[in-house]
Amino acid sequence: MAFKKKIEEKILDVDASMQGTLSFKDAVNLRINGKFEGNLEVKGNLTIGSSAVVNAEIIGDNIIVGGRVRGKIIAKERLTLLPTAIVNGDILPAKLNIAEGAILEGRCCMLHDYLNSEELAKYLEVDLNSIMEWANSGKVPAQKEGNDWKFERRAIDSWLGSGKIGK
Repeated sequence: MAFKKKIEEKILDVDASMQGTLSFKDAVNLRINGKFEGNLEVKGNLTIGSSAVVNAEIIGDNIIVGGRVRGKIIAKERLTLLPTAIVNGDILPAKLNIAEGAILEGRCCMLHDYLNSEELAKYLEVDLNSIMEWANSGKVPAQKEGNDWKFERRAIDSWLGSGKIGK
C-alpha cells in the first residue's frame, strides 16, 4: 500500500505595512492583513483580510478579497469578493464569486478557456515573437485555426507546471 507524503503547507500571514514586489514561485497560502503597495504574484492562495488596504497589480491562482484593493487583479483559478470587499480596478478572473455587499468599481473580463497569441504573451509575460516561435515549432500546446494559433488555458497551465517552457 502506497502512502502519499503530506505536503507541508506554506503559510505567510502579513500584518504590517509593506511596499515592493512579492513573488512566490511555489504554492503558498498568503494572507495580508495590513497595508501593501506594489506587485503581488502568488501561486496558491491569496487572502486579503477585511482590515487590509492593498494598492497593487495582483496575479494569483485563488484570490479572496475581504478588504480594500486598488489595482488590477488576475485570478487564474478563482476570485472571491467577500461582503466587506471594496475593489477599485479591473479584474480578470477565470471564475468569479461576488458576495452581496461587495463593491466593484472597474471592468471585469473573464479569462477564457482559449487564449490568442497576444493574450498568451501577456499571460506568460513573454514577447509575442517567442509565442509564435514556440507555436510554430510545437514547443507549446497549440491549435492552428486558419492563419492564427489558439491556446487552451488548461493545457498551457499544465505545460507550465511540467517545466517545459522554452524547451
